[in-house]
Amino acid sequence: MRSRLKFAAPGAPTIATLAAAAAGAYFFSHALAAFLALPFALALWFYRDPDRTPGGTSDSWVSPADGHVVEIIETTDDFAGRSVKIGIFMNGFDVHVNRFPRDGTVRDIIYVPGKKWFAFAPKASEENERMYVRILTPEGRATLVQIAGIMARRIVCYAKKGDSLARGERYGMIKLGSKVDVYMPEGISPAVCVGDRVKAGESVIGVKKIR
Repeated sequence: MRSRLKFAAPGAPTIATLAAAAAGAYFFSHALAAFLALPFALALWFYRDPDRTPGGTSDSWVSPADGHVVEIIETTDDFAGRSVKIGIFMNGFDVHVNRFPRDGTVRDIIYVPGKKWFAFAPKASEENERMYVRILTPEGRATLVQIAGIMARRIVCYAKKGDSLARGERYGMIKLGSKVDVYMPEGISPAVCVGDRVKAGESVIGVKKIR
């Protein structure tokens, strides 16, 4: 049985407005209605929110975003400490709903205003507008960073401080091209390479290190 197509909640006002405009225009001009149907169709495509089934085992880390892996480095995060950072760039055609990479509890959420460089640039992680979601997982502390790109207009975070979310559960979205960084605990090894294409809540990006 096929599942019903879903759309991200933040897109509801835009979709409803464009649908009403196209429907209303139909009574005055079929040509105008057809013209308005295009942005309506684009809005449906952009705000699509398909169901996803997490891959790997129950303790695997899954991607927080659709897109291409553009960065994998060992670094130190203010909250996560020594960690492995994986950066995932979303272009305008990707699903823009973001998902939790691992079961965890939200410890803190911090919004930082900033610039709007191209999101795939390394400096975007430090200079662009961004939202930090700090979480406590079974493997330790981790940080998710939603980063606005040059075309992004709004970062949305559904999660609240104290919320407990499951691996693969939706926690937010970014409108138009953007990036999500995930700082995984030191005990997690990357399971992807730069250039790999991943799907949010589905593709495995990290596994426990073998001791």
